[in-house]
Amino acid sequence: MVEALAPQAALPVLDSRTVQGPELRLKADVVVVGSGAGGGVVAYELARSGRSVVVVEAGAHVPSSEFTETLDGMFDRVYQDAGGQMNTDGDLMVLQGRCVGGSTVVNGAVCFRIPPRVLEKWQKDHGLVDHTVERLSAIYEVMERRLSVHVNAPHEINANSAVLVRGCEKLGWHHAPLARNVKDCALTGFCFHGCASDRKQSALVTHLPWAVAHGARIVAETHIDRVRLVDGRAVGVEGTLRRGGDGEPVARVVVDAERVVVAAGAIQSPLLLQRSEVPDPQGHLGRHLALHPSALVVGRFPERLDAWRGATVGAACHAFDEDEHGGFLLEGGMASPDTLSMMLPSYGPAFVDAMRHYRHLASVACLIHDENVGRVYVEDGAKKIEYRLADADRARMVEAMRAAARIYFAAGATHVYLPTHGPGVVEGEAALDAALAALPLGPNAVKMISYHPQGTCRMGADPEASVVAPTGELHGVRGLYVADASLFPTSILVNPQMTVYALAGLIAEGLKTA
Repeated sequence: MVEALAPQAALPVLDSRTVQGPELRLKADVVVVGSGAGGGVVAYELARSGRSVVVVEAGAHVPSSEFTETLDGMFDRVYQDAGGQMNTDGDLMVLQGRCVGGSTVVNGAVCFRIPPRVLEKWQKDHGLVDHTVERLSAIYEVMERRLSVHVNAPHEINANSAVLVRGCEKLGWHHAPLARNVKDCALTGFCFHGCASDRKQSALVTHLPWAVAHGARIVAETHIDRVRLVDGRAVGVEGTLRRGGDGEPVARVVVDAERVVVAAGAIQSPLLLQRSEVPDPQGHLGRHLALHPSALVVGRFPERLDAWRGATVGAACHAFDEDEHGGFLLEGGMASPDTLSMMLPSYGPAFVDAMRHYRHLASVACLIHDENVGRVYVEDGAKKIEYRLADADRARMVEAMRAAARIYFAAGATHVYLPTHGPGVVEGEAALDAALAALPLGPNAVKMISYHPQGTCRMGADPEASVVAPTGELHGVRGLYVADASLFPTSILVNPQMTVYALAGLIAEGLKTA
C-alpha cells in the first residue's frame, strides 16, 4: 500500500519562497542529500518506519503544472548546469536532473533490472556477496509495483521504434519492447522535458510525496557545502539556500542528524564528499567514473514518421548485449527537434537538409558498456568531469553505430546520419564501412550524451579497493551513507534507475536497524 497526494498537488517544500534568513536550522534522525531515485526511496522507507527525515535538494521545486514541454526553458529550470554539463574534452554532454525529483523527472522512463552477469562480477570481484539476484529481485518487484513498471504494449510502440523493429526482423536480430515506469502514458513524447500529465512515475509524484505524507520535510534550492564530521562520525550537513538554487543567498542551512545519506548522483556525491574531507587513503573517491555514453544514429525514410510522437523510448535491439557479442545496447528513442539538432551533423548543408526532413527521421541511441576510466574532481574552484573513451570503448561505439545503421538501411532508410562533427551522411549500406573507417577516433570525433553517470563512490567489501561498504556506509566514517549510482562498482550497460531504486531500498533496510 502506497500513499499519494492529489495529482499535480504542490509539495510543501521549504525554499526561497517560504524561508526567511539568515539561518534555517533543522534536526532529524536522517538527512538525505538529493531527491532522485536513491534519495526518494531512502526518505520514504525511513519516514514510514517512524524516523524523522529531512531531504535537501540543490535544485528548485518545479511542479508538473509548470512543465512547459519546451526544452530550452526546461533545461534552465530542471537540468544540472542548464543542460550544459560537459566532460573536459567537450565531446560528451552529461545530462542530469537538478530539481526536486532529480533525474527521475527528466529521464526516458526506461526500466531494466541489472543483468545477472554484472551482479555476478560485483560479487566475485568486489565482495558484494549478499547482493544476490534473489535478494535484489524481491526489492525490484516492490519497486516495479509501486512505480507501475510495465512492458510497452503495442500501442506504445511508435513509428520510431517500429522502424527499429522492422530492421531487426529483416536482419534476424533479437529485439523486444522496453519496460517503462509510466501509468496510463499520454504518449506525448516529452519525457525529457518533464511529464506535464504526471503519468511518468518519477520521485516527484511517488516516493517524495509519500515520504512527506509520513512527516518528511523537503528543503529545495540548497547547495550542501559539506557533511559535518565529529570524531569520525557524520552529525549533519550545512549549506546555503539560494533563490532558484543558483541565485542570491537567502539563508544558511544547517541540519543536525544522526545519519547522513548522500544521494546526489555520481557527479555531485563525490564532490560533496571531497569537500567534506572524508578519509580516502587509497584515492578511490571520485574515480572509476563510467558514463554509459550514447551516440544517436539517425535514419531518414521515404515515408513520414513523425517519430517524436508517442512513447519516447519504445523498443530495443538486444543482439549485442553480451560483451562477447559487442557490449552495446540499441534503444529506439526519438527526441524533439531542439534535442535532435544537437546530435546531427553540426554545420553546413547536411545539417540543414536533415532538419528539413525532420518528419521523416527516426533515431536510435547506441549505448555502450564502458570501462570505468573517468574521474570527478575540483580544480581551481571548478568542477571537472574527466572522461575519454578507452580504446575498447571506441571500438564498441563504432560497432554500435554500424549495427544501428544496418538496421535502418534494412528497414528502408535512404540516408543515415552519423553523430560526428563533420557531414556524417551515409547514402546506402554499401558506403557504410568506408564512412566508419574514415571516422577519426580521438576526442571530439563523435558527439555523445550521458544520462547515466555511475561509479565514483565505488561499493565493495575491501576498504583498500572501494569507498563504500556493502551496507552503503562509507569505509572509515560512521553514520555516513551513499545511495545512488555512484555506488556501482562497474557500468551495468542498461539504464540504471531501477538498480538505484533497488540498492537504495536495500540500504534503507539496513538503516532501519542501524
